[in-house]
Amino acid sequence: MSFFKNRVALITGASGEIGKELAIELNKKGASIILAGRRREVLNNIGKNLEGDVKIIDESIDNFSNFEKALLSIDTKIDILINNAGITKDNLLIRMSENDIDNVINVNLNSLIKITKFALKNMMKNKFGRIISISSVVGFTGNPGQSNYCASKSGIIGFTKSLALEVASRGITVNAIAPGFISSAMTDKLTEDQREKIISNIPINRLGTPKDVANAVIFLAKEDSSYITGNTIHVNGGLAMV
Repeated sequence: MSFFKNRVALITGASGEIGKELAIELNKKGASIILAGRRREVLNNIGKNLEGDVKIIDESIDNFSNFEKALLSIDTKIDILINNAGITKDNLLIRMSENDIDNVINVNLNSLIKITKFALKNMMKNKFGRIISISSVVGFTGNPGQSNYCASKSGIIGFTKSLALEVASRGITVNAIAPGFISSAMTDKLTEDQREKIISNIPINRLGTPKDVANAVIFLAKEDSSYITGNTIHVNGGLAMV
């Protein structure tokens, strides 16, 4: 716990299942938490179960100007940045609207880059930082009907490698997590047949859990991982071995 004590972690997409688990696990380790997401009520409920001074930002990250103002109003350093926010707007590319292309790329990639740039200022000054971005298995394999989403998640990988090279000498590590199928409100809507078909392609024979993702994030945030940067941990049960 001593390593995380007095560390501040910003988690975007914190109102989702994975974001909630990330907040809980980092807080258990001793980190102070900034929750960022669109659903204020959900964020408040998560915050009630966390220790210490929890900060909440309910500005949408796709309007970075307002998001940045909210960050500045909190007036705190960011030691650990978890870029977890993401959306989908699925369709075959030939039928995909320009708005659906722009929105997914803006939220999943452009905003991630801007938030990271903001957090870097204090990290560079303090010569310490952990930047961990949530990509996806489909950023490596592709997926029909998700060309916008897959492009954004692949972009995260290139961004992670490039930034890792830029800041490694300043005590800042930059890594990514690529989850496979994770149990969530989205997978709860699957029919039993759909669920069984997905699981049949996963060697470990189950869906992942938000805790599986959180465990990988905690590992990359720890002092023990200070020699790991520019890498991606695949949390997919063997679905894709890349």
